Amino acid sequence: MALYSRSRGIPTALAALVCAALLTAWTASRPDAYLDPYRRVPLVALAPLLAAAATGASLHAYTRELDDTAVRRWWPRRLAHLLVLSVLASALLALAVPGHAQEFGAVAMVRNTLGAIGVTAGGAVLVGARLSWMPTTLYFSAVYLSAASPRVNNATVVSWLVQPGPQHGAWAAGLALFVTGTALCAARGARPEGPRV
Repeated sequence: MALYSRSRGIPTALAALVCAALLTAWTASRPDAYLDPYRRVPLVALAPLLAAAATGASLHAYTRELDDTAVRRWWPRRLAHLLVLSVLASALLALAVPGHAQEFGAVAMVRNTLGAIGVTAGGAVLVGARLSWMPTTLYFSAVYLSAASPRVNNATVVSWLVQPGPQHGAWAAGLALFVTGTALCAARGARPEGPRV
């Protein structure tokens, strides 16, 4: 396990998660964040991006060819890897954001973190671990920038990341993305990347 952890850069990912949680806690403790709960929307959208990027970078395998020839299957390790980082990222970021469930507090942060990690894990399968943050960033940016539109904001499933915590449609969308991306990445692994020139 220690060799697997070091080869995937999990210690670096854990350090990035702790830094993201500390930055989130510092930003959430600003006085203006308590006055208007909607001022936390950038926070519950940006912090999961940082956690997802750290998780996605840890999915890179330097020896994919050797991994494919192993006697034991890799999907249980990849699944455990993603689940442990997802639970840890969700817990750290949820503790960093105070607030009620009706507002943009811990519940929304957990949902957004799980959804972001799911999109990033799916991105690792499609474009590789080093670029796995791009689909998540593009999707989050598009939804965040168009959230002022009534059509987008009322579409709970599409704009799940800018919805308050207990919205059932938003939770269904976030969890569906997490389950799909995690299952796909656990089964297939990150896309092999060519050597750097």
